[in-house]
Amino acid sequence: MTTTIALIGAGGKMGQRVSRNLQHIADYRLLCIEVGQEGKKRLREAGFNVVEQGAAEKDADVFILAVPDHLIGTVANDLIPRIKAGAIVIGLDPAAVYAGVMPERADITYFITHPCHPPLFSDSHPADKDTDWFGGMSQPQSIVCALHQGPEEHFATGERIARCMFAPILRSHRITTEQMAVLEPAVVESTGICCLMVFKKAMDRAIEMGVPREAAWDFVLGHIRTELAVVFGFADFQFSDGAKKAVEQNMQRIIRDDWEKVLEFPEIRKSVRDIAGLPPQEN
Repeated sequence: MTTTIALIGAGGKMGQRVSRNLQHIADYRLLCIEVGQEGKKRLREAGFNVVEQGAAEKDADVFILAVPDHLIGTVANDLIPRIKAGAIVIGLDPAAVYAGVMPERADITYFITHPCHPPLFSDSHPADKDTDWFGGMSQPQSIVCALHQGPEEHFATGERIARCMFAPILRSHRITTEQMAVLEPAVVESTGICCLMVFKKAMDRAIEMGVPREAAWDFVLGHIRTELAVVFGFADFQFSDGAKKAVEQNMQRIIRDDWEKVLEFPEIRKSVRDIAGLPPQEN
């Protein structure tokens, strides 16, 4: 049985990736929907036909929302009231659903999925005594999936589509929408990107202090790999005593004592509302 999939925002960055991966799946009939002229041009140049949203609303079994977070509320409020009962709406990020911007309809399914991206380290071939951590001697990725609302059998349908969208797949993890919001934005964006930007600023400051740019670049990027291997437990050794002392001396100067508030649910809810373009909630 063929499943008709309407891809909203098919001409955008994510939409183009999804359309390329789904177009040759025999079980799926793909309808590409795009309102932007540049997006339409990109799709036509890639050999896709652009379909009007109205033509897909009554026909599609699945709707994939490949649009920016701050636009999902607007797009969803226009689309959701007109789709058929039993349809599956797939979001590619938890923010809009977790923030509550999606229209309420008990007779449809909301399924959320997000790629983990290719891993820096492989745990399918664990490090051993021969791993070269210091030198001298199309990647698969995992996905996370959440059935936010809808019948249990729709999880398998959504996960199967997600596996095709983000193939090749290493692992698929079933989690909740709230758990996905903890991972993104709270862990990988609110925390992770901030820490990496501080690291980059430190390298830039070293260059300002006279360290040759290429030397700083090679030194820092090389050390990132080794340091991550130690911190995340991939390497079978520890930091040197000198490195441990440097961390002890400077951790509180660089990281605030209350930084973990970023991972508290009130802060996460506030963050996703802002990402989804909603005003702050009154206390």
